[in-house]
Amino acid sequence: MTDGITAYGSMNEHIAAAAIKAGRAPESVTLVAVTKTHGPELIRPLLEAGHRVFGENRVQEAQGKWPELRKAFPGIELHLIGPLQSNKAREAVALFDVIESVDRDKIAAALAAEMKRQQKSPKLYVQVNTGLEPQKAGVPPSEVGVFLKRIRHEHGLELEGLMCIPPAEDQPAQHFALLARLARENGLAVISMGMSGDYEEAIAHGATHIRVGSALFGARS
Repeated sequence: MTDGITAYGSMNEHIAAAAIKAGRAPESVTLVAVTKTHGPELIRPLLEAGHRVFGENRVQEAQGKWPELRKAFPGIELHLIGPLQSNKAREAVALFDVIESVDRDKIAAALAAEMKRQQKSPKLYVQVNTGLEPQKAGVPPSEVGVFLKRIRHEHGLELEGLMCIPPAEDQPAQHFALLARLARENGLAVISMGMSGDYEEAIAHGATHIRVGSALFGARS
């Protein structure tokens, strides 16, 4: 099992070095510590060290551990990075500060209704299926511009960024470059891309948020 605090310190050093190498300020990159399948006993040391940005894949799993952690540690920013079903929109809006996986009109409509009902405004990113993988969620790259306009005008939602998960068998650089270009073309400042094995390359291509789990907490059970 990885020593979380040692790994966390090393991760911050590597992020800073990758940012500087890319001609960027280290603080321009946000580490989203991915805690899916990991319990509070592994999360608390990072919270005690001052880290506050975390990611979860499933609404139900997050409900089981984050309300109590929020009570103990103020200022947490919780990201939903996994697929969202429309029947979980109410819980997602209530629990998460950022929803990274907006990928279809049904989800947008459900989120818009819940945000109005709850008077909450989580930040929203659109997930892009850069590899056009049939088993993976996300908007096709060629449809991103139209989708963004529709979400803004028909559902009245503000979108802050784009997210992608490149195909495991591909070199990630082409996918990172594509997502960065789509963000520029659509005037979006946030680019969420890069995981434990490729975050340095993602930073080189302009990632503002990297989602790292196993490099911090060790292999998932």
